[in-house]
Amino acid sequence: MEDYRSVFKKQRANRWNVAQSTAAQRIEKLKKLRGAIMARREELQRAIFEDFRKNPGEVDLTEVFPTISEINHTIRHLKRWMKPVRVGTPLALFGTRSEVRYEPKGLVLILSPWNYPFQLLINPLVATIAAGNCAILKPSSKVPHTAHFLMKFISETFDESEIALFEGSSALSDALLELPFDHIFFTGSPRIGKTVMQAAAQHFASVTLELGGKSPVIVDASADLRKTAERLLWGKFINAGQTCVAPDYLLIHESRLQGFVEEARKVLSRRFGDTEDQRKQSRDFCRLVSKGHHEGLMKVLTEAIQSGAKVAIGGVSDPEQRYLSPTLLVNVSEDSPIMKEEIFGPILPVITFSRLEEALEIIQRKEKPLALYIFSEDRRAVELIMKNTTAGGTCVNSTVIHLANHNLPFGGIGQSGMGNYHGFFGFRNLSHERAVLCQGPFDVLKQFYPPYTERVKKLIQMATRFLS
Repeated sequence: MEDYRSVFKKQRANRWNVAQSTAAQRIEKLKKLRGAIMARREELQRAIFEDFRKNPGEVDLTEVFPTISEINHTIRHLKRWMKPVRVGTPLALFGTRSEVRYEPKGLVLILSPWNYPFQLLINPLVATIAAGNCAILKPSSKVPHTAHFLMKFISETFDESEIALFEGSSALSDALLELPFDHIFFTGSPRIGKTVMQAAAQHFASVTLELGGKSPVIVDASADLRKTAERLLWGKFINAGQTCVAPDYLLIHESRLQGFVEEARKVLSRRFGDTEDQRKQSRDFCRLVSKGHHEGLMKVLTEAIQSGAKVAIGGVSDPEQRYLSPTLLVNVSEDSPIMKEEIFGPILPVITFSRLEEALEIIQRKEKPLALYIFSEDRRAVELIMKNTTAGGTCVNSTVIHLANHNLPFGGIGQSGMGNYHGFFGFRNLSHERAVLCQGPFDVLKQFYPPYTERVKKLIQMATRFLS
């Protein structure tokens, strides 16, 4: 475990060499990373299957594709991103020129979560490489097979003086947080996010916090229920609901509840089987990460039922297999136990409303979510929802897929996080925006030097009135 200190020193000694790398050199590293991913794709699939029993197709869709896509986008645009950006000059500074330069922050610590253990470690790394930084990576110990794969993958792809990865428990994470990194990139829970912020403050390190929260879905009276069920349940049950932007709870107009439940049954039958036994045997529905996580979900499900909620679909579990079926809860109240914390599993509680304002009030009473989803064919209703809520990101008539657009920033607000990444936003986030002003031979400012004679005072008054 002590090896991390010597590697940190190596990276600190090497950081200026890495910082001065050209666009072509950084692109070459990204191409090397891309090649290594494709060469070891099946090995990655096996590792994730051991941890989640996840179908290789879903691994490709949720882990490999987003990462390769991010690399390709960065390769295409990095040269342009790295160029200094000229900015305008106010008349009072006539004779100068100004620009913004993107320079590396230095040493970056990336602490990744267990739910998408490859994508949510490698995508921040792509931005880190693009920005010209060194990095130490720490994957979650809750996915031991994937973490071990990642250790071999990183050590065989990069020199440790630039990029290194360490396996270990939360004690290692705590130890790494004591080191004076320049930036810390953390994906995980708000509770641990507070610890990361406190540690970063000791060294004045900047942070990116990708957290989570209870991401709501609103389905109004105008929504197309067939499309809503198809898209909503995909976003909810992919990775067995263990997704930071998964729809957490559903607010639906009371007139559409029964129709939605019927459409949901059809969707789940097509995707995972007609019966609960068939769904349990399905190769297309993955498992929960641990028995402890399964126990926590069953506890909150039981408490919700005891408080009056009813299981409309699902509710079947197998602790030994870490299995919990796709579950839909109806008759849920806002003060139900299941509405207090992020669920992070395959349970979708449903609350009905008669007026859209009721749904908005429920959302406004809760912490700011990482995502908000709207299903509606009424443009005015969509705008009303947008103007009366806030969220890290929003999809209208879909879920989750806003993450796939490299031209959109991905990040939270308030308790759901701070900072963002993906595409240029990741490059900018892992860079320092350095302000540069160059004075030319003609100098207007000398007219304002002391002593402050009446003439100078008049010039200052004129500048204040006309040049500001």
